[in-house]
Amino acid sequence: MEAEKKPWRVTIGVTIEKDILDMIKQKAQDSDRSVSRYINWVLREHLKETDGN
Repeated sequence: MEAEKKPWRVTIGVTIEKDILDMIKQKAQDSDRSVSRYINWVLREHLKETDGN
């Protein structure tokens, strides 16, 4: 039996204030990314900066 593969991405629900979402949407559009990809990029960059990895 093959080991189950973990999904590369998962779907979650998050509550974001409207003004922040509006800024995220604009910045995502400006950087030619989807909102999801932009949020992933921002979180990854933040975690690299704060964790040192």
